[in-house]
Amino acid sequence: MSDAAQPTAAEVRAAAEAVKAALDRHLDAVERRSGEDDPAVYAAFNELAATAEAYDELLYDVYDEVTPFEIPGDDTLPAYAGPEEPNALSVLIRRDYAVIEPQRLLAQAQRVADLDPDADTDTGGAPGSSAGVVGSSVHAALGVLFGEYEPDEIASRHKEFGLEEGDSTLWVAAADAPAEPGDWLGAPFDQADPQRVICRFDVSAVFDEEPDLDDDGLDDALDDGLDDDDSLDPLDDDGLDVDGLDDDDSPRGRRPARGR
Repeated sequence: MSDAAQPTAAEVRAAAEAVKAALDRHLDAVERRSGEDDPAVYAAFNELAATAEAYDELLYDVYDEVTPFEIPGDDTLPAYAGPEEPNALSVLIRRDYAVIEPQRLLAQAQRVADLDPDADTDTGGAPGSSAGVVGSSVHAALGVLFGEYEPDEIASRHKEFGLEEGDSTLWVAAADAPAEPGDWLGAPFDQADPQRVICRFDVSAVFDEEPDLDDDGLDDALDDGLDDDDSLDPLDDDGLDVDGLDDDDSPRGRRPARGR
């Protein structure tokens, strides 16, 4: 940023005054809210977040200082605008994976193809050709595995298939009426309307909570509960604790959320 474009102290002061005003409007909206999903509270919340973020940026640019506030991103859903008593639902699911062990993926798909040589690889090839290609094509292997197993089984066994979980989300959205067979198959996600979402459930590593560690590197809560003669659960030779939970099997952060 050039010197001419640098914000001034007066702009910082004005931004601070905007935060104060936004705080008053937010509190007023909360005190007057008509229900849990009051759109006035939702709007005041977003205004307060925006003004606080602007103040934080100006404060840093001019004084090289920051506020102690964490400004949340606007990842909430808009106010619900669907029917009060929906008689039809659409469940929208997205799960991301990374292929981290291609050879394991190829081997698992090859096993399926060997048992069913006519399995569809979704490669455009003729039936009967899958057994010869899935062992060398990640594209074909994915087609075989996702054609053979249900998505929930893929999710629960992803490590067996050489996959690593990424973020996932599930939206339950209201519909006016059940769709006719084949209506949306050509564009299944085009009609996803955030204002029709009744509830959603997100899973992401960003929701994992890091424990507070003391000087010895132990979780404070755990350290407080241990006597001098106490010890942690022993590990076997494979690094498993006595409960059989591998270090890599710890649950990822899960955040249930719903639109205002």
